[in-house]
Amino acid sequence: MKDNYYFDNAATTLPKPEPVYQFMDSFFRSHGVNPGRSGHELAIEAETMIIETRRMLGEFFGFGGDPNRVTFSLNATDSMNIALLGLIRQGDHMIITRVEHNAVLRPANHLERDLNVSVSRISADDVGYVDPEDIRKNITDKTRIVVVNHASNVIGSLQDIQAIGRIVKDSPAIFVVDTCQTAGVVPIDMDGWGIDVLVFTGHKGLFGPMGIGGMIVREGVDIRHVKTGGTGVNSVSEFHPEEYPHRVEVGTPSIPGIAGLNAAQKWFAKLGRDRSSDAADLSSHAAACQAALKHIHQQENRTANQLLDAFHDIPGVIIYGPTGTQSRVATLSINIGELPAEQVGTMLDADHQLCVRAGLHCAPVIHKDQGTLERNGTVRIAPGFFTDDEDIEQAIKAVTEIAGFGASS
Repeated sequence: MKDNYYFDNAATTLPKPEPVYQFMDSFFRSHGVNPGRSGHELAIEAETMIIETRRMLGEFFGFGGDPNRVTFSLNATDSMNIALLGLIRQGDHMIITRVEHNAVLRPANHLERDLNVSVSRISADDVGYVDPEDIRKNITDKTRIVVVNHASNVIGSLQDIQAIGRIVKDSPAIFVVDTCQTAGVVPIDMDGWGIDVLVFTGHKGLFGPMGIGGMIVREGVDIRHVKTGGTGVNSVSEFHPEEYPHRVEVGTPSIPGIAGLNAAQKWFAKLGRDRSSDAADLSSHAAACQAALKHIHQQENRTANQLLDAFHDIPGVIIYGPTGTQSRVATLSINIGELPAEQVGTMLDADHQLCVRAGLHCAPVIHKDQGTLERNGTVRIAPGFFTDDEDIEQAIKAVTEIAGFGASS
C-alpha cells in the first residue's frame, strides 16, 4: 500500500523523471553561476545549457524560427501577462473563451476596465468545446489578439487549435495559445497550426520544476516591454534591448529551472526512441519527442477511460466534460450526490490517501457554465503518465465508498 495516490497532475506533475532530479542537482552544484553576465568558463557553460534548452523546446513545439524567441519567465501566468499587456493597446478588441484559466480571465478583465479594451468571451458547448466558427464571427478589424486555452484544466476538453489557427491567420489578429494542460501531453505544431505566441509552464506535463515557464514568439510579433532592467548585454544603453530573448527576459534566469527543462527534454527524446515500434527516423529531437508524446497521450487517455468507465457505474457520481472517444486530456471532474466538492476532496485525502483538487480550479467561468459554481466546484481527478494500476484501483474504491456514504447520509 502506498503512502498516497497522486491524482493532482493537472496542478503539477509528480513524480518527475529521475534524470530531471539528478541533473538539476548536479548542474546547480557545478554551474550555479550567473549565465551571460561573465566571461569565465562556468558562466559560458551555463549559458550554453540555456541555449541548448531553447533549441530543444523550439523543436519540441514545432517552432522552426530563431531559438532566441523561445523565452523564459517565472511561469505561464507571468508569460501570459507579458504577452497580453505587451500586445494590447488602448481601445483594442480581444477574443478569449469561457474555458480560460484566471491567468487569462483576470488580465482580460483588467484590460477591459483600465484600457477600454473590448473583450469577446466565446462560449463552449456542454462538454467544453469551442466552435471555431464562433471565433470567426467575433473577429473584427479591431481584433488585436485571440487567446485560446488548448485544454481545459477543469474538464479536459481539447480544443481544435489547428482549425482556430486557420481562422485567425486570415485576419490581422495575433493568435495566443495557453498550453499549460497540453505541453508534454499531446503533440503540438506551433508553425503548422498558425500559433503566434505559445505560452507554456515547466512544472506540469513538461516535467520540470516550479518557478519556470515561458513563451515562444513568432517572428513578426513584437511584444512591448512590460518589464525592464538588467540583461547582461549592452549595459551602457539607457533603455531595454529590443532583440529576443532579452526583449521579454529581465534579471538572472533560473538555472535550476532551465536545467530541469533541459533534462526533461532529453528524457522525452529517449522515451520516444525506446517506445517507438515503427521504422521512422527518430534521430532528430523533434521526431523522437513526437513519438514520446503520442505514447504519453495514449497511455494517459487509457487511464482516464478506465476511471470514467468505472465512475459511470457508481450510483450518485456526476461526471462533467467529454467522455468516450472525444478529444480530451486526462483531466476528470466529478461530484458525488449532494456532497460538497470540498468535503469529498477532504474525505479522499484523509480516508483514502488520494491527492486531488476540489474547488473552482482558478477557472470560475467554466464552472458557472457547467452549473458547478454554486456548489463551489468539482472534484478534479487528474491521472498522469506515472499513474499505475494500484492508483486506479484505489481511486475507484475510494469514490465507490464515498458515493455509498453520500447515498446513506
